[in-house]
Amino acid sequence: MIKNRVDVITMGCSKNLVDSEQLMHRLSECGYEVTHDCEMPEGEIAVINTCGFIGDAKEESINMILEFCQRKEQGDLNRLYVMGCLSERYLDELKEEISLVDKFYGKFDWGALVEELQKSYTDDAMYKRHLTTPSHYAYLKISEGCNRRCAYCAIPIITGSHVSRPMEEILDEVRYLVAKGVKEFQIIAQELTYYGKDLYHRSAIAELVERISDIEGVEWVRLHYAYPTNFPDDLLRVIRERDNVCKYLDIALQHVSTKILKKMLRPVTKEETYALVEKLRREVPGICLRTTMMVGFPGETDKDFEELVEFVRWAKFDRLGAFAYSEEEGTYAALNYKDRVSKKKKQERLDILMSIQQRISTHLNDEKVGQEFKVIIDRVEGDYYVGRTEYDSPEVDTEVLVNVADGDLCIGEFYNVKITEATEFDLMGEVVK
Repeated sequence: MIKNRVDVITMGCSKNLVDSEQLMHRLSECGYEVTHDCEMPEGEIAVINTCGFIGDAKEESINMILEFCQRKEQGDLNRLYVMGCLSERYLDELKEEISLVDKFYGKFDWGALVEELQKSYTDDAMYKRHLTTPSHYAYLKISEGCNRRCAYCAIPIITGSHVSRPMEEILDEVRYLVAKGVKEFQIIAQELTYYGKDLYHRSAIAELVERISDIEGVEWVRLHYAYPTNFPDDLLRVIRERDNVCKYLDIALQHVSTKILKKMLRPVTKEETYALVEKLRREVPGICLRTTMMVGFPGETDKDFEELVEFVRWAKFDRLGAFAYSEEEGTYAALNYKDRVSKKKKQERLDILMSIQQRISTHLNDEKVGQEFKVIIDRVEGDYYVGRTEYDSPEVDTEVLVNVADGDLCIGEFYNVKITEATEFDLMGEVVK
């Protein structure tokens, strides 16, 4: 057991990761040694930042808490703290059921953990962070919460209504991170296209992205988690015109059947969804579209699923993830619908959809062979440098592999790479001399 060391473990999404990074900075400034997702945690203190989004994520968070409780029982840990979405949603239940945790914090009150550890920290720049990502890229959270009340989603129950961060504060954070060597920014929010409506009484996402792209040292900006209804057209102009704004958009569509979308409480129709995809590609030629689909929502018939399959085949999304509906307590769907689609049927539909997308992804990657792309190098792994194009977000998208024998490349630098081979998931390439 290492004295004065805190091991921080993050579960769930990149928004949670930003919270962990902010906590780690404060603890580091207070004199603690901090680690993140350490394979062999040995600190006297552990902090688990939990996820409470869906059943599997909740179970994973609970198992991680119990694993560290066992370490504490064995005398390998002095203090254990839990924060994040799971403890925000189930604070009282967790306190009652897991007594070995010293204290639970919610999604928004974790800053008090620094005071709990009897250390003072007075820096007013709340955005300062201890980066856990490679030093050349970072996640940039622009808001909390969500005003969309999709029938299946528990996020608004956990995080509350949408709260935008002030634009100047975000821009200060970008300048701070650029000074630390960050070149690439993944803009994240529960729903980024809503940004600014609470603070400025208008959608301000286009202005924010434009002002971020103006900052010297920002080389790539990538947008995650947009919403299809009332999509701000001026954002497309910014993506199209700004060279350092990646032609990439992560927009979760969830389904295409008008009937199912209505039951999901998503105010968009099949026709509007088709038209939106067409507009995105017309206004930003070459844009990479990433989306998420749900199968097995209550009331989804074979006909509804066939509509979804037809749409996916037509749209040929560059990236597509899918998951089967699972009932989340407290949501509109859980309170008002019977989950009558069997697990077997859900899995069958999921397998069909992902098989179709696999063929689409393979075909799209094959088309890249012979083309040249600007690639940023993330790391060295075995015999390869591993990098990404502007069309690829870290952790979730295609990677570009360059043989180390091809030259002495630097992590975090950009190179022109000609693609020589392709698979469903990866591209092989050579640096253009």
